[in-house]
Amino acid sequence: MTSPAAQQFIERVDNRSLVVGIIGLGYVGIPLALATLRQGFRVVGFDIDARRVDDINAGRSAIKHIPMEPIAQAVAADRFVATADFDRLGEPDALLIAVPTPLTRHREPDLSYVVKTTEAIGRRLRRGQLVVLESTTYPGTTDEVMRPILEKASGLKSGADFFLAFSPEREDPGNPDFGTSNIPKVVGGDGLDAQAMALALYGALVVRTVPVSSTATAEAVKLTENIFRAVNIALVNELKTVYSAMGIDIWEVIEAAKTKPFGFMPFYPGPGLGGHCVPIDPFYLTWKAREYDVATRFIELAGEINTRMPYLVVDRLATLLDVHGRKNLSDASILILGLAYKKNVEDTRESPSLKLIELIEKRGARTAFHDPHVPVLPPTREHPTLAGRRSVPVDAASLAAFDAVLIATDHDDVDYAAIVAGSKLVIDTRNVCTRAGIEADNVFKA
Repeated sequence: MTSPAAQQFIERVDNRSLVVGIIGLGYVGIPLALATLRQGFRVVGFDIDARRVDDINAGRSAIKHIPMEPIAQAVAADRFVATADFDRLGEPDALLIAVPTPLTRHREPDLSYVVKTTEAIGRRLRRGQLVVLESTTYPGTTDEVMRPILEKASGLKSGADFFLAFSPEREDPGNPDFGTSNIPKVVGGDGLDAQAMALALYGALVVRTVPVSSTATAEAVKLTENIFRAVNIALVNELKTVYSAMGIDIWEVIEAAKTKPFGFMPFYPGPGLGGHCVPIDPFYLTWKAREYDVATRFIELAGEINTRMPYLVVDRLATLLDVHGRKNLSDASILILGLAYKKNVEDTRESPSLKLIELIEKRGARTAFHDPHVPVLPPTREHPTLAGRRSVPVDAASLAAFDAVLIATDHDDVDYAAIVAGSKLVIDTRNVCTRAGIEADNVFKA
């Protein structure tokens, strides 16, 4: 039996009079805002970046794969506003938090964005509000970190005066088949009322909701999804190393193996892991596990293998330059093809290409990059000195100036046949040349 406050909230979801606040207007927040607007809710978006706020209110976005026209229309209709004024946090009936949860330099969870956001909410929290964290984190964050901050700052009590839940984001930037609305949403609430309220809200936004017994369980679900991916990628990365030594093509093996209609799921090797989730999330669990004196050797081993991949790629590059290019890496000029962490997006967070540039330059080589989605490299936490570098053109004249081209990201809108034809040496970490039907003596896999 839900409380009167929860019943009133659910009624406002049903009649679309509820106001939804979204904190963090990035790769998760903007798609979430679009899904919410499409279902007839009014949305207030919050971000600490005033320039991003201005761009969104003007219908502009640096995230190419996200259509901004519906946002611009909602702004014009007074159904959406972006703001950097966190004093307005008391206006929405539900606050959905989609802020970064990176790692520190020591591979420990950095919850500073979550904590600061929670403190900001706590100072403005009012009775009846629902607060939902969507940012990936370790089990216990919602209950052990957020709830005490909110209760202390507001003087209100979770489950009685306000309501708290966790529902992990499941965005896959650039995926044309799955977006916010058609991906099932896992929901865990701090109490039955919070659960019912969060399920009602997300039930209005997405194709299906999946209730779980607690916020910690919901937090564990997200970590499990990404650890599963990280471990399997580590496996095929290790298999690639073994099979390469035997003269066996790992991509050919995977293509044949995936014809089995049961018991096999294809994962693919690469130059390293990128993005905000898969390279980071496993370390959130390994860190939390230490509190319980539990070893996570399998997960940590997978992290070590994936972290090592850029080093192996650079070693392979050096060997191929020496054997086929008659060139030492220390005297070479290398073009990195693809700076984004995955194909057809502009997201460079945790991109292995950045590590590749760093490693190659440490060995004395000169580098440049070409990426049709990244004209200028934005500032990054781990590689601040690379910020501001610009994508170079890839025509016959420019390609001739490089001793090797290293394909690190397999964007679709690149003419790989022209790249191969104009290059002295091509090292392909994504198997894109084979997939494009390109066979040439100057193309090698890594």
